[in-house]
Amino acid sequence: MALSKPDPRYTQSQRARSSFRLALKMALVFIGVLWAVFIIDAAFGLRLGRFGLRPGSTPGLIGIVTAPLLHGSFQHILSNTIPLLVSLTATLYLYPSSSVRVIPLLWLGSGAIAWYIGRPSLHFGVSGLIYGLLAYVFIGGILRLDMRSVAVSLLVGFLYGSMIWGVLPIRPNMSWEMHLGGAMMGCLLAVLYRRWDRVPVLRYEWEDDDSVPEWYPESHDNDQDPPASR
Repeated sequence: MALSKPDPRYTQSQRARSSFRLALKMALVFIGVLWAVFIIDAAFGLRLGRFGLRPGSTPGLIGIVTAPLLHGSFQHILSNTIPLLVSLTATLYLYPSSSVRVIPLLWLGSGAIAWYIGRPSLHFGVSGLIYGLLAYVFIGGILRLDMRSVAVSLLVGFLYGSMIWGVLPIRPNMSWEMHLGGAMMGCLLAVLYRRWDRVPVLRYEWEDDDSVPEWYPESHDNDQDPPASR
């Protein structure tokens, strides 16, 4: 199936540029909140990690909401910062209508799946949301079949394709359950919202019915040649 080309009057418009800046600002604000929580926790010794996700535990259900806000170390939050910036900005910019629903569903869904299938240990970090966003952007772009979305999908795959190993239980100190939950939710939501946020497609005059040349014969006669252009 051929890829459609987005109308440059839309993708290169002032409104599109403003939308990108807004998406970037929103992603930076959210990342700022994560860093603020981490710094305050470290500075005052609040031990907020105890509010992480505890699979199979009723009190641990609170972690479905709070776990993405918490990080165990400077290296932990630092390693999540750039992937979160890229994936969240791409989602907000490319899929502004569906992102209002997708982001909360990824947040809660990745935690809920991890709570159900996870090991009885403490899980926290925003990586479940990151995996969900990357899966949503990657699969969503392929399903929409426009050049812009597919190009972003390929870029995401090139930059973060190796993260797929994070959904497997190969590292004992890594919450692969949250990664897997986020990736599963991202793929599912990409299918459910595949018809949302489609960009205007560039159309040529010859694609419109009323622009068919007058000389085009209704019945194709091999002995009949089209008249010379006027």
